[in-house]
Parts: sequence; structure tokens; C-alpha cells
Amino acid sequence: MAVSPVLLVHGGAWAIPDEAVEEHLRGVRKALAAGWRALQKGGSALDAVEEAVVAMEDDETFDAGRGSFLNRDGRVQLDALIMDGKTLRAGGVGCVERIKNPVRAARRVLEASPHVYFVGEGAETFAEEHGIELCDNGALVVEREVKRLQKAREQEYLQSPGEFCGPAMSHDTVGAVALDASGNIAAATSTGGTLNKAPGRVGDSSLIGCGCYADNESAAASTTGWGEPMMKLVFAKHATDRVASGFSPEQVAPESIAYLDKRLGGRSGLILLDRQGRVGIAHNTPRMAWALMRDGDDASGVKFP
Repeated sequence: MAVSPVLLVHGGAWAIPDEAVEEHLRGVRKALAAGWRALQKGGSALDAVEEAVVAMEDDETFDAGRGSFLNRDGRVQLDALIMDGKTLRAGGVGCVERIKNPVRAARRVLEASPHVYFVGEGAETFAEEHGIELCDNGALVVEREVKRLQKAREQEYLQSPGEFCGPAMSHDTVGAVALDASGNIAAATSTGGTLNKAPGRVGDSSLIGCGCYADNESAAASTTGWGEPMMKLVFAKHATDRVASGFSPEQVAPESIAYLDKRLGGRSGLILLDRQGRVGIAHNTPRMAWALMRDGDDASGVKFP
């Protein structure tokens, strides 16, 4: 029996300034269109989440791909993961510096390797061996982030854990979840991590079950926000397990965000999708960029609807 496809994307959960709202909306809408085209052409849920995330990695608005935050050394280091709910196969890359679209590399890991995860130079070597062109790290750096890093250094910014979720801290990690016509779900998440992070730091986004998870028997999840609390609770898996226990994504999403806050004071955004096409969108930050398409109708926003 044919299934009506669904695609849901997010582009960051934080105090998005009024003047940045429109560019975030444009970005998530463009990502939605890219992923939806893949589904319309008969593509899989994996194809849809990959194309949606690539669109946001290519958009300097977000903390993914070009335009990402710079680490303490002034370099871009990227993490990404993609997961297939039908097979539970997943591919991830961490701390890559010469890959424009890390979600593409993650897809290659999923398809062409018995392993789940590659990091650093090993990930870049694997990607190049599987047809992905490497770039210079400088090609991923934008002047806006050079200035932001300088300001962070001058103010000794991010010296305490609480500052990672402060009102001025951008968390523009991106992600997508999709349901295809065959009834399979998938998820993907991509990030440049946190501003002024220590070189080699890997956040939740590319860790299976933390910032991304997909299982046909439960749900697909992608998160954004302050990574360390989400890692400690294996947050994406926690949310999908709640769906497997019989609760709807609409109910689980806000309950999971509340649980993260209660346990660890985490600030986050979460999108959920199950095989019935039910969705959940929640966050405990002032705003989160998101966009949804199903039955040919789209919606988007920067606040919880």
C-alpha cells in the first residue's frame, strides 16, 4: 500500500534575532524543497534527508558546512550522521575539515563501509576514496564567523557550561527526518559544533542515538541545541523509544524536551516523525527554525506552532 511521504526539517533552536528570522525561514524552506524533490522523483527517505541537509550545509545562515562556527584554532570542524530506519544502518563523520558537505560523506559511510563512524583525516581519506572532492578549510570560513570568534576571545566567551545555552548563543545545527512512499523513515543531522570549541570536540549531532536516530519500529529524530546534555541522555534514542512505547511524536517531543531540561538544564530543539506520518516539533529556546511538507502542503516557522 502506498504511503504519503512526509518531510520535516530544522535549522537551529536558539534566540534567533528578529533580523535573522527571514533568512532562517528561507533556508529551511529551500531545504524542504530540495528534500521534497527527491521524494517526488521516487527517492528514498535517505535521499530526502540527505538533500535537505545538503541545502542547509550550503547555506551560510546555518552552523553546518560553509559558514559554521570556528573552533579555538580558527578552523571549521564538521560532524554529520545519517541513518536508515529500515535497516538501522548509519554513517557518521566527525571533526572533518576538508569536506564541504559532511552529510554526503556520512551517506558514503552508510553505504560503502562495514563501520558506522570515521573521524578526522581518516574520514577525509575515506570520503575521497569514495568520490567526494576535498576542499581547503579556508573555503568553509566566512568573515562573519572570523569576527564572531574574535569577539568571543576578547570577552573570554564560553568559559562556563551555562553560557553554551545563553540567550545570545546560536545553535544552528541542521537536520531532517523523512517518510517515503515505501513506508520507510530516515534521519540526518549536520553541524559545525559550538563557537570557540576545543579542537577535536565532537558534539551530539553525529553520534548515533544522541543527535540523530531512525528506526522503522519507533521513529526518526534529529536534534539541535546544546550537545553535551543530549549526549548524556542519548537524547534522540530516548525520544524514539518513547514513541515505540505507544506515545505519539506530538506528545513525546515536548515531554522529551522537558525531561532534558529537568535532568540537566539542557536547551534544545527536537523533531520527530513515525511511520504513520505523525510529527512532533518542540524546543525550550525562544525560537527554532523548522519546515514541514506532507500531502503537498507545506508549513514553516521559527516558533513552536
